Amino acid sequence: MKKSTIIVIGNGMVGHKFIEYLAAQAGPNVNIITFSEEPMLAYDRVQLSSYFEGNSGNSEGNSGNSEGNSEGKSEGNSSGKSADDLALTTPAKYDDLGVKYHLNDKVVEIDRDRQRVVTEKGVELAYDKLVLATGSTPFVPPVTGNQGEFIHVYRTLQDLDDIKASAANGQSGVVIGGGLLGLEAANALKQLNLDTSVVEFAAQLMPVQLDKNGGKLLRQKIEDLGVTVLTEKNTRQIVAGRERRYRLEFADGSDIETDVIVFSAGIRPQDELARSSALEIGERGGIVIDDHCQTSDKNIYAIGECALWQGRIFGLVAPGYQMAKVAAAAVAGDPSDNGFTGADMSTKLKLLGVDVASIGDPHGKTAGSQSYSFTDEHTGVYKKVVISNDGQNLLGAVLVGDAQDYGNWLQLYLNKMALPQPAEQLLFPFEGEVGSAAMGVDSLPDSAQICSCNDVSKGDIIACVDAGHHDLPSVKSACNAGTGCGGCSQLVGQIMDCQLSKMGFEVNNHICEHFEYSRAELFDIVRIKQIKTFAKLIVEHGHGTTGCEICKPAVGSILASLWNQSILDKPHVILQDTNDAFLANMQKDGTYSVVPRIPGGEITPEKLIVIGQVAQEFSLYTKITGGQRIDLFGAQLHQLPLIWQQLVDAGFETGHAYGKALRTVKSCVGTNWCRYGVQDSTGMAIVLEQRYRGIRSPHKIKMAVSGCARECAEAQSKDFGVIATENGWNLYVGGNGGMRPRHAELFATDIDDQTLISYIDRIMVFYIRTADRLQRTSVWMESMEGGLDYLKAVVIDNKLALNDELEAQMDLLVDSYQCEWKATIEDEEKLQRFQHFVNSEKPDPKVIFTTERGQIKPAVEEAVLA
Repeated sequence: MKKSTIIVIGNGMVGHKFIEYLAAQAGPNVNIITFSEEPMLAYDRVQLSSYFEGNSGNSEGNSGNSEGNSEGKSEGNSSGKSADDLALTTPAKYDDLGVKYHLNDKVVEIDRDRQRVVTEKGVELAYDKLVLATGSTPFVPPVTGNQGEFIHVYRTLQDLDDIKASAANGQSGVVIGGGLLGLEAANALKQLNLDTSVVEFAAQLMPVQLDKNGGKLLRQKIEDLGVTVLTEKNTRQIVAGRERRYRLEFADGSDIETDVIVFSAGIRPQDELARSSALEIGERGGIVIDDHCQTSDKNIYAIGECALWQGRIFGLVAPGYQMAKVAAAAVAGDPSDNGFTGADMSTKLKLLGVDVASIGDPHGKTAGSQSYSFTDEHTGVYKKVVISNDGQNLLGAVLVGDAQDYGNWLQLYLNKMALPQPAEQLLFPFEGEVGSAAMGVDSLPDSAQICSCNDVSKGDIIACVDAGHHDLPSVKSACNAGTGCGGCSQLVGQIMDCQLSKMGFEVNNHICEHFEYSRAELFDIVRIKQIKTFAKLIVEHGHGTTGCEICKPAVGSILASLWNQSILDKPHVILQDTNDAFLANMQKDGTYSVVPRIPGGEITPEKLIVIGQVAQEFSLYTKITGGQRIDLFGAQLHQLPLIWQQLVDAGFETGHAYGKALRTVKSCVGTNWCRYGVQDSTGMAIVLEQRYRGIRSPHKIKMAVSGCARECAEAQSKDFGVIATENGWNLYVGGNGGMRPRHAELFATDIDDQTLISYIDRIMVFYIRTADRLQRTSVWMESMEGGLDYLKAVVIDNKLALNDELEAQMDLLVDSYQCEWKATIEDEEKLQRFQHFVNSEKPDPKVIFTTERGQIKPAVEEAVLA
């Protein structure tokens, strides 16, 4: 039987995926030939930015990325990924599949009558079926001066090599376009050590994917990383610069000078070949296709960014893969395929190190929809959900700063699953529970699509597990789930664990893909083997060399809990999040809070005056908090050392408001002043706060001491609560406030001072050793087998014979305590990180305040729960 000849024009990600699908379905019956304009076979454009990875930040891609150029996923190696690292196939693999390929040769003519193609190099071949996978071209606005030696687009590896060459002798770079692709291009320029600016025509970044508040927070976070953002700028022309190579002149009369320009203002379908062949083209471009990806010519198909389906171009890789699967089935004559029915355009990505996600209708345009939003000013997190009018279904969502809920929320949206009531509970998972508590993977239907890149359903993953694939790498290899962008890996792992548990297997709780250990197991390895650095730990007990955003802070916390070295020391500072890295909580306007420790809430008039003087000198907002101390807000980065120098000189210490550590020990006035008090609650609060200050733990810890049963300090809502009795103290453990309060449990009654302290010592170290990452004591207690009785047996009865060891560990931490800010202001090298700009001591010009009730506040619109 004569084999059919299938020619694929374009060997990008989608064209290559079509070849894989067709080879699997009809390999023996077809001859597959592919043409590529580039000098190499298909490579991963989704991971393009990792080509420059290593100079700064990292970027993690996922299903929300454009085929043309977008987010990459990199482990942050010092030299970045090579072309070979990004390759999706090799000549040897194509030879094994029987695929013939022509590189660096462009098809310039399709003779539809004779069913032949002709290339620039004169190659002429006949086809039975032709597949157009020509992708897209970057859109370059018709701006005067838009061509030049140092002006580029951002699409191919050659483009990146050209940008790198231009950056070698430059100091600054500008990206024109503030959408998804533009921010990725900005990431590349920043990694090349250029002073980077982004110019966007719209009023905000990523206007398609994000709402106003999400775009505002993204802008703040990106500006905090040193990237200048200019919005509402219409570039009028590009001319020679006075001090730099170019000057961009804007319609509003302003301008900016730069050495390198990158256009990343969107894409256009690459349909010129189809136009010249008289195939049907959409009014605004794109090759018109039907549900089976067939063009107006029954023997020609189009897939990916060049294809127009029902008036829509899909600029993401996942829909392109779905088209590739449909077209392969059509070419192979598979009657069971139902065709292409559109694609979800939800996105999850990491831009310049910032998590960003968008689901469904992020702008709440659906008639009758309700929107709820939440901003956490301390951590820089914005969340918004759009709910149907009856409160039953999720219609859209926005996540900035923390996208861990994306996988669960996407499944709620895609499968139209009923929401918890009230629906706004989605915004507030219980502290210590990683991910949304609103649903579990067990509730998903087997038909739920988990991996959009490779069209893998929950049922496919379960089948892999049932077939004997019992670890994540094996499952990924067997069904390809998570092997595209990687955005679904967490959900794939959850489904695998759920199915293994149903099969009677013990499910592992590995901290991440880099360490095949739980947090508790990792803690013991570090403790027993006396490991002092992350680098040594991952080399000896992990995979890879640089870790990820899950394991790095977790290991950083473990190292601090065991050895108490400065978190700003060179081996440790790269493990810290933004707040710990600058020893202060970042606020919504990019300024920082200053929170000196005030043990037990007790403060002398002299120290009170110092706080007032500091607040007055640096024009800071002052607030007495519920934790009985005074917070100072509005400090710019370069002011932090100056402020802390004065506070340290006055005897203050850091309050660790930024750390996963003891925050405060709240107290009443006790027997010193109160007529109802039966013990010195203030004195005990001071003892506890000074003993446990600075000790790093899986999550923040709060304590309180009440001087009598009237409970003015609210001790029973704290991680450790102490209430005075006539005979000593009652100790409560595992409480917390917040959106889902938990009452602490009574652990011991009528104990003396020394017993109280020894019990807290043991419980705290046992918690630090055994809790999961980011797990509050309340959740730790709930998940502990045996609960309170077991904890009593360990701590009071010494069931595990650990008490001496636990107390010794606490003594080591107490004895090695040092105020992190005092140590920092005495170290010139550490002080260098406290400035807004490299090679400049200038303040941040974007920080603007207004006044309210006689104090400053950020001059930005308030974000509220609506």
